[in-house]
Order: sequence, then structure tokens, then C-alpha cells
Amino acid sequence: MSEKITVLNPACSSTMVERVPLTPRNFSSLENKTIFMIDIGWGGPTAGYDVFDVMTEWFTENIPSVKSVLVRKKGGFGEDDPELWTRVKAEGDAAILGISC
Repeated sequence: MSEKITVLNPACSSTMVERVPLTPRNFSSLENKTIFMIDIGWGGPTAGYDVFDVMTEWFTENIPSVKSVLVRKKGGFGEDDPELWTRVKAEGDAAILGISC
């Protein structure tokens, strides 16, 4: 008698979610802008910092008037951080959320 095994079908059984377009750009240049680089904590407590450090160096060399602010979001990557979002809205012109490993 042969054994039976159960397998799962990897095919998507539901429809795709509705896509939302990216926010329109509000400015054509990053000159004199403040960019928050936000580590969301995936991959470890400082996983994104190596990448953000390289990005900060690039801005320093290529657009020196850009101010980079490196911060870590509180909580896990899926948790909200209202205090940080309030700060970014008040002090920043743009934000890059990132992960790395």
C-alpha cells in the first residue's frame, strides 16, 4: 500500500489587491531639503544603517545642501510610530523607509 502525502498549491487563489499610485512629487530638486532615512528594524537593530550611511555620503558628495536625518522607527516593522511620523511631517521634506541585511 502506497502512502499518501498532502501538498499545498502555491498558486494565488484570490485576486490581487487594489494598487494605489505613489504620492506625486512636490518638488523637482532635493537642494536644501531634509530627508529622513528611517530604519524600520527588519533584519536587526542596525541592519539599515550601513545602506543609509552610504546614501548619506552620496548626498554629502553630490548634493551637499541635503540634510540627512537617520532615525529608527519604534517597535517592529509592522507597528505604527505616530510620534516619528509627526516629526517627519514637521521637520522633513522627504522620507526613505528601508531595510537591509
